[in-house]
Amino acid sequence: MATVHSEDEVTRLKIALGRIARLVDRQVSGDGMTRTQLSVLGTVGRLGPLRLGALAETEGLNPTMLSRVVGKLESDGLLERSTDPGDRRVAQVQVTAAGERMHRRLRGERTRLFTDALSRLPEEQEQALRSALPALESLAREIAPQPAGSGSGTAARGRP
Repeated sequence: MATVHSEDEVTRLKIALGRIARLVDRQVSGDGMTRTQLSVLGTVGRLGPLRLGALAETEGLNPTMLSRVVGKLESDGLLERSTDPGDRRVAQVQVTAAGERMHRRLRGERTRLFTDALSRLPEEQEQALRSALPALESLAREIAPQPAGSGSGTAARGRP
């Protein structure tokens, strides 16, 4: 039997998650970078050299938008484009030393922001958030767009 979700609870969850994301973005700005630029830099910083197609899929961006974002990050000296050593016809991107420094700095600032906020919560609320992590991670996987041809449902996401 399917769980019935209260519209009020779903709305509250959506508002809370969106508000947290906006507040973090405002406080850890990345020197005026857009949310998309921050996300692309973070993805390349975490995952290492990536083919542009894989990056577009991960970020959910069309090739034109990705090209603009990568171009801006490249002109700012944060990313560099090269050919994929496994297939010289394919372009890939990787962070530069400056991009790695910015990625680490922003990641550290975001971690400190969350650590400080969590430390001010009552212990039972902090524990409730830790306990909710698996559910929030699953929710993120369910919301994420699926690659073309992967089908739908939980089996397509690699779960029984």
